[in-house]
Amino acid sequence: MRDAGSILEGIRSADDLTVAASRDGGTRAVRLLAQAANDTSDQLTAIAAVHSLAQVFDESADEVLIGLLSHEQLYLREHAAWAFGARLPRFDAIAGLAAMVIAGGFSGMLAQRTLEQWGSSAPDHVGLSLEGAVLGVDDASARARLVETIGLIPGRIPERLLRRIAADTDEATEVRSAAIAGLGDRDPTDAVTRIVTGLANGTGELADVARLALLDLTAGVNPRAPWSQGLTIAQLFLHADIDRALSQVGAGDNGGIATLLVRLGDALVAGDPASDVRAAVDRDQQVSRVLTLSRGSSADALACLSEVGSTLSGHAFASVPFPGEPVPLAEAWPRRVSAQRGIRRVLRAAGSVDAIHLRMADIGTLAATTVARELEIPVVFTVAPDPHGVIHSLDASGTLTRANFGSIDEREHFWFRARLVQRLAADAAHTVLFPRADLGRTMRDLVGIDIAAHPERHSVVAEGIDIGVIESACADARAAAGQGGSEVPATGTAFETLDALLSALPESRRMLPLAITVGRLHRVKGMATLVETWAADEELRTRCNLLIIGGDLENPSTDEREQLDRITAALPGDVGSSGLILAGHRANDTAARWLAAARFGRPGLAAPHGVYVCASMKEEFGIALLEAMATGLPVVAPAAGGPATYVEQGVTGFLVDTSDRTALATGISDALDAAVGPFGPENAQRASDMVAGTFTIQGMATTLATVYRDVAGANEVIDWAFSTS
Repeated sequence: MRDAGSILEGIRSADDLTVAASRDGGTRAVRLLAQAANDTSDQLTAIAAVHSLAQVFDESADEVLIGLLSHEQLYLREHAAWAFGARLPRFDAIAGLAAMVIAGGFSGMLAQRTLEQWGSSAPDHVGLSLEGAVLGVDDASARARLVETIGLIPGRIPERLLRRIAADTDEATEVRSAAIAGLGDRDPTDAVTRIVTGLANGTGELADVARLALLDLTAGVNPRAPWSQGLTIAQLFLHADIDRALSQVGAGDNGGIATLLVRLGDALVAGDPASDVRAAVDRDQQVSRVLTLSRGSSADALACLSEVGSTLSGHAFASVPFPGEPVPLAEAWPRRVSAQRGIRRVLRAAGSVDAIHLRMADIGTLAATTVARELEIPVVFTVAPDPHGVIHSLDASGTLTRANFGSIDEREHFWFRARLVQRLAADAAHTVLFPRADLGRTMRDLVGIDIAAHPERHSVVAEGIDIGVIESACADARAAAGQGGSEVPATGTAFETLDALLSALPESRRMLPLAITVGRLHRVKGMATLVETWAADEELRTRCNLLIIGGDLENPSTDEREQLDRITAALPGDVGSSGLILAGHRANDTAARWLAAARFGRPGLAAPHGVYVCASMKEEFGIALLEAMATGLPVVAPAAGGPATYVEQGVTGFLVDTSDRTALATGISDALDAAVGPFGPENAQRASDMVAGTFTIQGMATTLATVYRDVAGANEVIDWAFSTS
């Protein structure tokens, strides 16, 4: 561990340390590991030592771990809580774990998971300890977390407490909600059913929670209807409010993944009319239903179940209730239990689900993995070097070191997310990989996966976009610019809204081309970095206006506020007069029309020959980049990751180190030159043809449908083998 040449190598070496600890054991091993765990100069090895202690089955190892639960360093407390989950219950550790649940956050989630695991083998001891902890806590949020944890423990003692709190009108709403939801997971005894039914007949938030709990109490898994044909596929992203119109894309964590899931779900059930694959596949093996799960309220979760339970073919949308206000992705881990309940409820209502496709190392994936295992649904997992790519980048820059890894891990949860990816990649029925240069080496060096060892378990699948949306946008924008033989200017709400924003610019800037970008206001997306780069380069600022589409400007999240503050600081004067347009989030169709307007211009308001800029720290593939290229805009994109596989350097775009502001500014200038150069129209057509020929959503759906069909078929064979054994 100490000799590992990089942070990622050290994380992978931790497995060897754990094996050595479990093999050697004894008090000497405990002493060495305890010393390493308390060495703050090498926090990477310290974390590995904590997890290795959990594999030494010696009384002294328990004592060291119990001490770490109250250590002054948070990263040691949370990894000790996590590590304890691999050991037999220690009753003198329950108080420390309960204290972490009370404190909340990511550490509280880890402690809660361990208590849940211990509760399965020692429910009375864990239940009594948590009941005692509740008595000493007055804060409503802390009480709610404890009550939620008690709801995970089987047995008579926890149920008695849940019934009492659910019916106690003096308790805070969030505490009673946690108790009611917990009752939904119990056996439907007369006492439990009576309480939940009575509350469900009421009104307001508690009634919504009770109605969902009543469903959980009484509803089993719906069998597949005899007349139902085709496969049912589930997909999810819980950090977004996903609707058919994609109206929330760009706000909060509603990024390109939301657009992808909506377009992909539609394409899967429609099939690819240009392909003869669907016609050759038996109807029972075609994808007939897609369920897309995202976050919502308890009322939304209840309302969606009728559509989810329908046997009709199509793309259905379902809500998983997240209590409280939306929180950034990194802060959503404490909502694990509510996510699991919501996902379980939807998948049960849907009947037989043939596969669930998971993406990203986040709370939705963690929760869905647990539910899929319970319901025996095969998992398809998209493996991306995340957080591995970020770790590698921060390590290379010197920002992330052995001496500060634990402190940064408290916020970013690198170790947990990397382990989640590792486990899912190993356990999934099939893994999907993004195309990228030297894919085999990248996955081996960053993620530690040798895709050549079992190539049948992996498929390389490029993401795709809906070309029809882009073609319609380009036709409208071209007509508005007086091109394409049309004399009728295209207006419409999307163009009128853009014109209003452009009209607010000083007259001297109204005939400049647009540098446009689409995405979330988040540091990973580099929006503030882009503004700072543009604002600091006077020549670049005089050549183009900058249009940023994305972010909730009225009610910004913490991440959005950080980016907005940096943007404001970069332009100390009037933002509008500088040529910067902050448009906020827009529906996907609107963003497509604005991309087209950047290429063809808006009469009297914006010159044609604009460019698209992606200043992301990392981009695994890049849906917005593909949409811009399909429009014919020259693009500026990160040199690392997916864009390097489809951006033709100096022709269809410019690949740059987006962490280098000089390189980013040069890339934008080069793109502006290319847009008006003699080969501009030819290169624009080249980019458009490339996307249309390689990166359509229909092509992506066709490839994934084959993966789903193979996974479902293999699962049927396993089920048949078990049923006949």
